[in-house]
Amino acid sequence: MAQALDIERWNLECLFNNTDHRTDLNGVDRLIVRRGQLFTISLYLRSGSYQPGISSLDFIAETGPHPSEQYGTRARFGLSSNIDTSTWSAAVTSPPGEMLALSICSSPKAPIGRYTLNLGQSGSIEFILLFNPWCPADEVYIDNEQSLAEYVLAQDGIIFRGSSKHTIPTPWNFGQFESGILDICLRILDMNPKCLRNPGKDYSGRRNPVYVTRVLSAMVNCNDDKGVLLGKWSDGYEGGVSPLFWRGSVEILRNWDTQACQPVRYGQCWVFAAVACSVSRALGIPCRVITNYLSAHDTNCNLVIERYVNENGELIQSREMIWNYHCWVESWMTRPDLNPDFNGWQASDPTPQEKSEGVYCCGPIPVRAIKDGELTFKYDAPFVFAEVNADVVTFMKKKDGSTSKVTSSGLVGQKISTKSVGNDTREDITHLYKYPEGTKPNVPH
Repeated sequence: MAQALDIERWNLECLFNNTDHRTDLNGVDRLIVRRGQLFTISLYLRSGSYQPGISSLDFIAETGPHPSEQYGTRARFGLSSNIDTSTWSAAVTSPPGEMLALSICSSPKAPIGRYTLNLGQSGSIEFILLFNPWCPADEVYIDNEQSLAEYVLAQDGIIFRGSSKHTIPTPWNFGQFESGILDICLRILDMNPKCLRNPGKDYSGRRNPVYVTRVLSAMVNCNDDKGVLLGKWSDGYEGGVSPLFWRGSVEILRNWDTQACQPVRYGQCWVFAAVACSVSRALGIPCRVITNYLSAHDTNCNLVIERYVNENGELIQSREMIWNYHCWVESWMTRPDLNPDFNGWQASDPTPQEKSEGVYCCGPIPVRAIKDGELTFKYDAPFVFAEVNADVVTFMKKKDGSTSKVTSSGLVGQKISTKSVGNDTREDITHLYKYPEGTKPNVPH
């Protein structure tokens, strides 16, 4: 008959585990691990010793306010002879005795977030579980150490601004491992309206990097929710900070957290994108900031930017426009909901421009889908396609009210840029978004 282990105390071995899981930059005072990778804790037994095949220990791992096996937010498992890295499992990895080395592995598909792990009747431990881009079974896996160092671990980076003729590199401190930032990132997830409406379903959704990325796209701006940043594009930044003065994400995130989730004033596209990048990296999603020069804002998704000028050639203000540059982020993940050709970089945009499914968010959409003109894909493919590929048609509006077409051009989407891996030079990734002019037409499907 199985005998339940009587545990007196335990050691979470945070220094060893956090270092092994590359979370030690968050500190080693608590257990922070990545999914699909084993971690080891030491158990000290009150009486008796572990006897293989006789001793038993039942575990329950739970996350969220309403844990449910149906939602994947609760998992029950016992001791096994060997660790199974495809699911929740546990095994003793030390010789029998009063002290046991216990290895535990979470499922590589488990929701990220705060967890409680019950150790039979002896008590429970707490830990934080993150996405694991080092784990081949995780949907955010990247098989390249240099890319992982750049897109997950690097806390300092470069964001490109300026113009297509004069690109200006701007240093930025992403600061995703700074004190308290991970807790703030988890709070951002908890404050999203989907979580407030149905926390069980939302916590279940956190197993999916597509879902989490879309939530972040909505929550970095404050237009529909208690999001992080309020945008402002006109002169005068009274009651806040000019977007030009920010140098990093840490102060912004801490201000949001300490001010009871009131929006931080003010952001513009590169600030929105930088904060989204910081939160993504903190949660374990590889992420980079993208700059698109001569970026189109297509309000009606007809893939045409209609500009109106008066008889003097002066631009008449309209909702559709072309920015000198616009920034968004790309996050790396597989897309099980799509053809494998569309795995890899996914574009999402936290700057509030147009509503998507009733909310100011955009993406994630595979960059490959933009290049191939696959505009029926979720999410927001036509809007991102237009940013880099819209036709620009200029009409002259005459005094008598009539209009006439003046010019038509395809000048949008130039020098699409990101920081290079391992150094501060500009990498031109225009070829990932569009075929060279004349080689293959970008005909929307």
